[in-house]
Amino acid sequence: MPRGTFFSDFEVGHAYTSQGRTITETDVVMFAGLSGDYNPLHTDQTFAEKTPFGQRIAHGMLVSAISTGQGQTLGIFEGTTLALMEQTFQYKAPVFFGDTVRLRLTVESTKASSKGGKGVVVFRSDILKQDDTVVNTGTWTVLFRDR
Repeated sequence: MPRGTFFSDFEVGHAYTSQGRTITETDVVMFAGLSGDYNPLHTDQTFAEKTPFGQRIAHGMLVSAISTGQGQTLGIFEGTTLALMEQTFQYKAPVFFGDTVRLRLTVESTKASSKGGKGVVVFRSDILKQDDTVVNTGTWTVLFRDR
């Protein structure tokens, strides 16, 4: 039996929140190497000090990618997810080295498949810093198995 949550067990309005994860300089350096995104806003302290942020910031996509891992730690996807159908992200605030982020997924809607045995859940995603500043919002649309 899968350990994840089945489609029919999701309730609109229910929120799931992950533990926090601190963003490090190593995370940013490794992501720059993996993605090829060496924008000086992320990698050049002297350049970044002259921007409105006053310091280097983490890549928005790095924070988004970390949130997908945080989602997996919630346990709701384990063995019941059939497909991640769509994700959207809106960047609202910077994440600095040393900030700790956590993911909150709130069930916005559910729709059973006409073919039975599965359904689509749309989550609102919010990534928050340690001071509860929302740094990223969006949606995750996921197809789940049902019982």
